[in-house]
Amino acid sequence: MSSLKVVNLGLPKTGTTSLARALKIAGFRVADHRIRPRQTETPALKDAFVADLLYKGYFQSGNPAELFEDFTALTELSCLRKGKSLWPQMDFALIDAIRTHHPEVRFLASRRDSWDVSQSMLAWSDLGTDRLPASDIPGLPEGYGETTRERIQWIDGHYAHLSAIFAGDPAYLEYNVTDTGAHEAVADHLSVDLPWWGQANANSEHKAS
Repeated sequence: MSSLKVVNLGLPKTGTTSLARALKIAGFRVADHRIRPRQTETPALKDAFVADLLYKGYFQSGNPAELFEDFTALTELSCLRKGKSLWPQMDFALIDAIRTHHPEVRFLASRRDSWDVSQSMLAWSDLGTDRLPASDIPGLPEGYGETTRERIQWIDGHYAHLSAIFAGDPAYLEYNVTDTGAHEAVADHLSVDLPWWGQANANSEHKAS
């Protein structure tokens, strides 16, 4: 049975890895983009993408978190590799199913300035140059996403969509990772102490966010 408590709906390159580290240090069991073999004793979860597991749970039982019995927080949901283009954070039906099955879950939306996110995507391996424009993504169909303008419009549209979905819902917090009050805002929203708050997985490290 899932004990999910936190779901981040932010896009890649918005501090998702930093959030994962902060939550791990605070005691959460975190799945970030992909589950590492050392994180679970369940064979079916080893090396599985978070996005895949969310959709498997959703289509098997209606509960997207059904397969996350080992985890209490999900910090990077999307998957854009190995022929997969999965974006649960942009799927209203899947988000609504999490809210229905797990009304206690607190939602976050990590964010940075949209131009900065666009540039970070461009600098991150082939994410901005090849994978985004070559893939079908909600709000960014195949053939779009190669220019800064297109990426920014897509990024802004995602957060506008979340704002509409969660309008007035106290379970949702959008925060800018560069704001001086972000640490306190996230800690207050989750009602936990976050002993560590900083930057992890910067572009120079050349790892997937």
